[in-house]
Amino acid sequence: MEDEIYSELNDNFENAYKALKRELARVSTGRANINVLDSVKVTYYGQPTPLNQVANLQTPDARQITIKPWEKGMLKEIERAIQTANLGFNPNNDGTLIRIDIPALTEERRKEKTKKVGDHGENAKISVRNARRDANSMLDQLESDKEITEDQLHRGKKKVQDMTDAAIARIDSIIEKKNKELMEV
Repeated sequence: MEDEIYSELNDNFENAYKALKRELARVSTGRANINVLDSVKVTYYGQPTPLNQVANLQTPDARQITIKPWEKGMLKEIERAIQTANLGFNPNNDGTLIRIDIPALTEERRKEKTKKVGDHGENAKISVRNARRDANSMLDQLESDKEITEDQLHRGKKKVQDMTDAAIARIDSIIEKKNKELMEV
């Protein structure tokens, strides 16, 4: 039963890492990255559809993203969706594809984005701490049901804490890496 608790705890930590990486991929670092457009939804036949499902997204160079819709009639809709998403980009429509020039980040914008990265990291840490709390309460329940001894409970809680410390350290290293990437000029 204890192994199931540790396994579930580890799965929760992995989910927190994945969610953090997904959120950080959306934070623009001043380089072209198609992941910054993940939140853009285009109305396609009356349904909100992710941009990457109605167009081909590419990064021809470090400062530009090109969007080539599969249907030419979608150009205006895609352009409107990008402007509505309020990502700070100005799409240029040339009649066949949309170009987005990624502006270089100012020092002030870099600091804002670093703060945003920190917020995402804190959310991941909260998720990890909640998983720790749940694991500890399951161990407490096992002990109160007399399925484990008090010594096993203390060893179990120590193992849960060690796993949590390792998870928080991994989150810190992910955040540090992203911040380093942001502060590069």
